[in-house]
Amino acid sequence: MCVFSVSTKGPHKFTSSILPSAPWRLLRPPIRHDVWPVWNLLMPQKNTSSIDQDPADLPLHGLRVIEFGQFIAVPSAAQVLADLGADVIKVESPAGDAARQSGWASDAAGPMFSAYNRGKRSVVLDLRSEQDREKARQLAVGADVVLQNARPGSMEKVGLGPDRLLALAPRLIYGQVSGFGQQGPSSIRAGFDIAAQAESGMMSLNGEAGRDPVRVGFTVVDVLAGQTLATGVMASLIRRGVTGKGGLVDISLIDVAVAAISNAWAEYRLTQVMPLRKGNGQPTMAPAADVLNTKDGQVVLSAYTEDHFSKLCQIIGKPELAADPRFSTNKERVNHRELLMQTLEAALSDMSSEALCDLLAKGGVVAGAIRTLSQVEPGQSGISKDLFVEVSYSDRKPIFIPGMPMNLDGVRRKSGHLPELGEHTAEVLATIG
Repeated sequence: MCVFSVSTKGPHKFTSSILPSAPWRLLRPPIRHDVWPVWNLLMPQKNTSSIDQDPADLPLHGLRVIEFGQFIAVPSAAQVLADLGADVIKVESPAGDAARQSGWASDAAGPMFSAYNRGKRSVVLDLRSEQDREKARQLAVGADVVLQNARPGSMEKVGLGPDRLLALAPRLIYGQVSGFGQQGPSSIRAGFDIAAQAESGMMSLNGEAGRDPVRVGFTVVDVLAGQTLATGVMASLIRRGVTGKGGLVDISLIDVAVAAISNAWAEYRLTQVMPLRKGNGQPTMAPAADVLNTKDGQVVLSAYTEDHFSKLCQIIGKPELAADPRFSTNKERVNHRELLMQTLEAALSDMSSEALCDLLAKGGVVAGAIRTLSQVEPGQSGISKDLFVEVSYSDRKPIFIPGMPMNLDGVRRKSGHLPELGEHTAEVLATIG
């Protein structure tokens, strides 16, 4: 947590609030900010004017990552690094990452595994065996980055904890993700996304008024933890380029979840009023993130400022609503939200979602048609045509799923192979003798 001061009554009057800060710890001294340029010290210089499918052109080419990861948090972080060119070696038990059997899977490449493991190499090691533990240590100390999300203390028991590996390899960057911290009474708890959503206060904000809290519809904390870990690793790589030293990036799901709802924390600290569940609507604004039925579907829109609400009323052919005292200000619209939604839906009953969104966009009003996955297509609504990548596994028909949501010099990686369990064991272990 960090203390922030916010002006409340004028330019010289402030109140202090405690709000979540960055949900990671980099356990090394801070770098000197007078050393420049740090990026030039991170990687060998090369011509990056045209990045293509050649792995040597990707920014993390030559970086080796050893991943001891299961499920989502660490595998998704390693996926980011792999998409950027790193050689990611996924160390699995003889049973494999549990994500291989997620959902309907019968071919050891279920939906969860397919989403976060493309372009990696798989090595099977049984860490119950001292011989395999030694092989794992050799892989780790010869790498640039080690990532793991095992239960706190378990990697230390097999000689793969951060203290031992950083002593053996001071340039190593060691990233770890726990559910509820590495130490303390809560650290023994299983670290799953749903528990972090509940304990952080996130679920208390999600759902309909007067009904039970609802989890976010995907593993949002796991995914955010992976993105946070990848960010911490890349920041540590920059620092290593300056200092020559690696370090520890320590993340917990609970910290990530608490930090993810910083806007709710700010509202609570500043008003001392507990945010309430309001379904899709924003508790202090209307209409804002409200779902409305149209002739052929549903839209979500946001028009809570007086200007945007007036434009909305004109576009739907009801300019008189903007002057109605029940709707003339944001405060009154919030107080009469149910009536407002009924009135707007009646006006939209003969408009299609696409036509409405097009008209609202031209008027500068935020809106979007609500689509199912089967209705989402590359090139639609600004979705990049090359966002979806071909992912292959064994003799299964390739599938197309979203890849890295950024491009580098206008080009993305377009495909990825999912490793079979232990597919690269002999190949990788041959490099350590």
